[in-house]
Amino acid sequence: MSVELHDERVLLRTPRPSDAEALCSAALESVEEVGCWLPWCHAGYSRGDADAWIAACQQAWQREESYPFFIFDRDGRTLVGGCALNEIDRPRLRANLGYWIRSNRMGHGLATAAGRLAARYALETLAMQRVEIVAAVENFASQRVAAKLGAVREGLLRNRLRIRDMPHDAYCFSLIPADVANWNR
Repeated sequence: MSVELHDERVLLRTPRPSDAEALCSAALESVEEVGCWLPWCHAGYSRGDADAWIAACQQAWQREESYPFFIFDRDGRTLVGGCALNEIDRPRLRANLGYWIRSNRMGHGLATAAGRLAARYALETLAMQRVEIVAAVENFASQRVAAKLGAVREGLLRNRLRIRDMPHDAYCFSLIPADVANWNR
């Protein structure tokens, strides 16, 4: 399956095998900033890891278990990060939204742009009634993106995340259809 979403800032699309080298490069560049929150992003990340991840992403799309996207510049040439709708709870029409941006592109609003596209896809195309963003208490960058999306911070979830075999408290943010109704299309 191939899905592309775009606005004036970014292009989101389903991962392709041809993206493996770009993913590996982005991951290795981003170990210091991203690796502390996403353990898959580590100094030993290899082309084989990227190939395996892309294959897993394609299978997840086929099984409708999660919906991972790569984030590209609007022209589709440079992979700038990734985002995903995961932890799909169909009976409750809920999905989790996660995102990351490669180090040399952080601070330019790309996670916010991608988050808007992915949240809209969840709420409109997948017909979810709720999108959650769960960010570790110490992950200020992720919390800033959630706030810029207009997500409501609902509360502190104790020991909600497990990162590198350690429990972490996290804030839960949410978006519902009414929250995104006024976003520019």
